[in-house]
Amino acid sequence: MAHARKTHLYTIPPHRAFSDALAAGLIRRFGDDPMGLARGLVLLPNNRAKRAISDAFVRASGKGLLLPRLVAIGDPELDEAVGAVFDPADDSDPVPPAVPSLQRRMVLARLLVAAGGVSDAGEAIRLAGDLGRTLDQLLVEEVSPQRIRDIDVGDLTEHWQRSLRLFDLILTRWPDELARLGRVDLAERRARLLGKVADRWRATPPPGFVCAAGITTSAPAIARLLRVVSEMPQGMVVLPGLATGISDREWDIIGPHAPDPVTGRRKRAIETHPQYHLKLLLDRMGVQRGEFRRWLAASEYDAPSQRSRAIASAMAPPELTHGWNDLSDAERHLPRVMAIELATPAAEAQAIALKLREALETPERTAALVTPDRALARRVAGHLARWKIDVDDTAGRPLSMLPPGTLLLELSEAAAQDFAPLSLLALLKHPLVRPEARLPWLEGARRLDLALRGPRPASGLAGIDRHLAQQHGHDAHLRKAARPWWQEVRPAFEPIAAAWAGGDQPLPGLLDALRETATALCGDDLWSRADGRAAADLLDELEARAGEGPSLVDPASIPAMLRTLMDEVAVRPPQGGHPRLAILGLLEARLQTADLMILGGLNEGVWPGLPAPDPWLAPRIRAELDLPGLERRIGLAAHDFAGALGAQQVLLTRARRDASAPTIASRFWLRLQALSGGLARDAELAGWLAAIDDPGEYQPQGRPGPAPPAEARPKVISVTEVDRLKADPYAFYARRMLALSPLDPVDADPSAAWRGTAAHEVLEKWFAEDGCDPARLHERARAMFAGEGTHPLMRALWQPRLMEAIDWIAKELTRQMAEGRTVLGVEQKGSIQFAGVRLTGKYDRIDRMPDGTLGIVDYKSGKPPSAAAVQAGYSLQLGLIGLIAERGGFAGISGIASCFEYWSLAKNKDQFGFITTPVDPEGKKRNRIRTADFVTIAADNFFDVAADWLTGDRPFTAKLHPEYAPYAEYDQLMRRDEWVGRD
Repeated sequence: MAHARKTHLYTIPPHRAFSDALAAGLIRRFGDDPMGLARGLVLLPNNRAKRAISDAFVRASGKGLLLPRLVAIGDPELDEAVGAVFDPADDSDPVPPAVPSLQRRMVLARLLVAAGGVSDAGEAIRLAGDLGRTLDQLLVEEVSPQRIRDIDVGDLTEHWQRSLRLFDLILTRWPDELARLGRVDLAERRARLLGKVADRWRATPPPGFVCAAGITTSAPAIARLLRVVSEMPQGMVVLPGLATGISDREWDIIGPHAPDPVTGRRKRAIETHPQYHLKLLLDRMGVQRGEFRRWLAASEYDAPSQRSRAIASAMAPPELTHGWNDLSDAERHLPRVMAIELATPAAEAQAIALKLREALETPERTAALVTPDRALARRVAGHLARWKIDVDDTAGRPLSMLPPGTLLLELSEAAAQDFAPLSLLALLKHPLVRPEARLPWLEGARRLDLALRGPRPASGLAGIDRHLAQQHGHDAHLRKAARPWWQEVRPAFEPIAAAWAGGDQPLPGLLDALRETATALCGDDLWSRADGRAAADLLDELEARAGEGPSLVDPASIPAMLRTLMDEVAVRPPQGGHPRLAILGLLEARLQTADLMILGGLNEGVWPGLPAPDPWLAPRIRAELDLPGLERRIGLAAHDFAGALGAQQVLLTRARRDASAPTIASRFWLRLQALSGGLARDAELAGWLAAIDDPGEYQPQGRPGPAPPAEARPKVISVTEVDRLKADPYAFYARRMLALSPLDPVDADPSAAWRGTAAHEVLEKWFAEDGCDPARLHERARAMFAGEGTHPLMRALWQPRLMEAIDWIAKELTRQMAEGRTVLGVEQKGSIQFAGVRLTGKYDRIDRMPDGTLGIVDYKSGKPPSAAAVQAGYSLQLGLIGLIAERGGFAGISGIASCFEYWSLAKNKDQFGFITTPVDPEGKKRNRIRTADFVTIAADNFFDVAADWLTGDRPFTAKLHPEYAPYAEYDQLMRRDEWVGRD
């Protein structure tokens, strides 16, 4: 027989601490000889497992100990990890070195562009990453690319057929590229090295013991090596959590299944089951589950033995869950496993932090948070930092989220957007920029921020220069204040602006300009510390490998390309956190243990996560090639969950909603809850969580209503402020007495007010320079749009509408002039003393009517005020302008106002531009005021307003008439949400 040797196969159940049990068992077997352990070799899945096993040996020995050699065979750089063990220098047939990951990616991206699969080089580099992962799966599963050509793709959609053809084309060209480089794929190198050592050990086993522990990868090369190790006289294979106690029926249901002898089809395996990958590994090793024995070693970190039975029951296939009713209480009970549901992720993070802090109150007690949710991990670390507790997140953080990474991304984004204000200001305020003179730098950045508020100026550094050089407008003083500082800063951006302005270019030149500008802004501090060195290494390697990639790259694609690459670089903190606490990702948590394990983020889509789609191979193609299904990661996540659930004490947490919507509890959570009849809740923790945010006797502030003395109140008011004062006195108080004016957003869209200002400017120049000649208005408006300072969005979107409205104004004015109406003035300021204060105003236009009276015109870029609002005593600006005019407040204007009109530039039916009025000569129309009474009514209303809030002592109450106060600029200042509906 091919396999007649005795195998040495073991498993450690979930309720036992794997690392401690393994260390205790090896010490018991080989510890009597001082050199017994040192002559041994322990094969482990990754470097994190090496540290866990080392710590376990230290705990188990309690004294000095010569450890066995620990080798990680699952990490990518296998040749560096194992040295002479797997790649001896005297090998007569050495395995070629592996092609570096980034070099392979750049070559694949070039092949994609050359094959016409994608035109954008940045997108090609992203797709090349997915292409490389699919290629690795073929190599790991030892699937020949030739099989792809034999698959019938007739029933696939055109999209999948095109992807498959392109994938096949790349696979045809890729071996030639490897031959040119004299290298092989990393996955192939690993498989060949493992095969060599398996052959060597089969013929001549090592002198010491070899223990393969915690390796669950089902790759054929690893399965063959584990088979050889299991047959060696001093070899051992120890698997974590192999379900030896479940029934044969359940084991058979999991799969994989043999092809049907008639149809040739396979019954679908349950790849989401936590035992599937272990069963596949056993099948490839050629061993049976019954050959595994329990590893006879325990530790003080073990949970009750019935925990393993409950875990196995909870993870049973759906076909067998009906048997839960027949289980005993011991098989269904989960002792020392508790759960807590919180309203939001923020509350969940705070609850976890409290539980971790509680663990520190007990000497020598350890605790760990295990979660795939990196946002939750960061939140927990932030809460612990409030109590000056540092905790290491051993899963690390992507470079794209760390300061050097965000700096490079913001700089590339600013350059790609031609220094648009929003991206430029984000870069200038980055914490790494000019750390040696931080406060003066921020003061200058803030001045530039104020100067760039509003619609975006023209593109590029020159566009900002022109914008700051403008000397007109209400914010001219802000531009003047920012200009000197900008002239000092501008030279730092010139290299990247010049390099990135020429269209598609070679990548090295773009990266060199990026590095030069980043260093000019931040100095060498940018490249210091672990995160800065990671950023420098990435740029160095990317620049070195750029020659293998696409020949030309669009600078606009650089930000997306850098983000893709940075997302894949995990920067782990140097060890220095609290020795009894840890935050672990799922990979880092394997083989780890702690007295308290907190399993956080147990929501569907998080744990387990959603399977990542393969953009190259359709699911049916993957199945025909016997590649892992996209759902296998769910099974791996389930196995990780089962392993962490075996700790002495476990807390399960989830949030009932995330940032956008309610969440669904993880399938693991629901299964445990159904099995146990309801998970025990941590009521004590819920009480702590409520108490820590309990404000005690604090009561929210009521509706504000400041009441300064009459002599401190403003004695000058504009007609445009009267409505705000009457409807929302607090808003008037904040603007006039506190001098708090809302800022325009950066990169703002042209608002109605901004468009109206532009239109008023046209009409003002038309009167001053053209004498209101209707024939010149169209030409005047077009000249305004052609100017360099005109916002591109306004030119593209609003120019056609405004030009039609301008033509309507000219046509309407021509008609009125023919009837004897003339324009007396436009855009003129004036004031009168009235009701104990000075009332000021600026009219848009005043006409002399044919009967000698005055016509008051107010231009509106949008919808004019409703007649109902005017009837209610609001929107009386026209009447107050008439009051100032009748009392001689405007130079050169006299007479009685008899016409009040809104000239709206908005659309009405099938044209832009219409006239409406809030008055009626007889006052008989609905919601219309009698024309002769309009000025008197406006004066009486203003008299009451002035007596109450300007010369009197009435409080400036917030939102006094909210139906006429829709603006929300001061809602946060007045803390509206605290009292609205309660006051």
